Amino acid sequence: MRRKIFLTVALFIFASQSNVVYGQFTPDEIAQRQEIEEFLKTAEIVRFEDIPEGVTKPIRLFLKKGDVEMSGAWKNPKGMQKGFLEGWQYEIAAYEMDKLLELNLVPPTVERIFNKKKGSLQFWVDVQFSELTVFEQKIGIPRSKFEHKENMKYLTRAFDCLIANDDRTQQNILYTKDWRAILIDHSRSFRSSKKYTKKLMFGKTGLKKAGGRPQLFRRLPRAFVEKVKALNYDNIKNAVGPYLEDKEIKAILIRKELLLKEIEEMVKEQGEDKVLY
Repeated sequence: MRRKIFLTVALFIFASQSNVVYGQFTPDEIAQRQEIEEFLKTAEIVRFEDIPEGVTKPIRLFLKKGDVEMSGAWKNPKGMQKGFLEGWQYEIAAYEMDKLLELNLVPPTVERIFNKKKGSLQFWVDVQFSELTVFEQKIGIPRSKFEHKENMKYLTRAFDCLIANDDRTQQNILYTKDWRAILIDHSRSFRSSKKYTKKLMFGKTGLKKAGGRPQLFRRLPRAFVEKVKALNYDNIKNAVGPYLEDKEIKAILIRKELLLKEIEEMVKEQGEDKVLY
């Protein structure tokens, strides 16, 4: 799988791993994120084409403003589709939560009208392969990147616990050529029913299992845990705006406590230095 970026200027160049704390982008790149958001919202759509992957039938929009060209994945699922609750607004909410937590794993995502319909438009990032490709083709992970890749796996699981992402698959965990993780497809997130507030998606008693075994988040950044602790109704509402309902925000806060409790138990069992970095 390859998702290629179309730029005529170096507007959003990613950092090397040596610059990565626990996300993907440098402070300079993050500072340009607002420019990308504005471009995605306002640039002229010069052409479009169907994306032959994904059940929500995304469309790739090619954009141009002046000498700058980009593209993005536009989608507008809403309501029950093939037995699953889908929502394009959750794509934007996931990006805004990613920013609030300073993860920098989700590409810029904005609201954009296309063919007179509202939807989400996500910046198209150049990636080399997906987690599925790595598994199916038995692609070797460079020794120097292995620990970082593992850390991103655990961080992704913790993020999915908070946002109740019920659709994390090997196809929507993507990697750049230098093994930086990119997360896409969050239209089945922010569940608020009891099922998703009694248990987390991952962890010791998580809803997701692999071969009947729990999928754990074995270690996490201290900075991330502090960001989770700081979450409250007001800062989440300010971040996600109109894209989440009150019950969905309150469900995040319930899962926050579940997540922090599990992290606390891990620290007691293994020691802080084994769990937090």
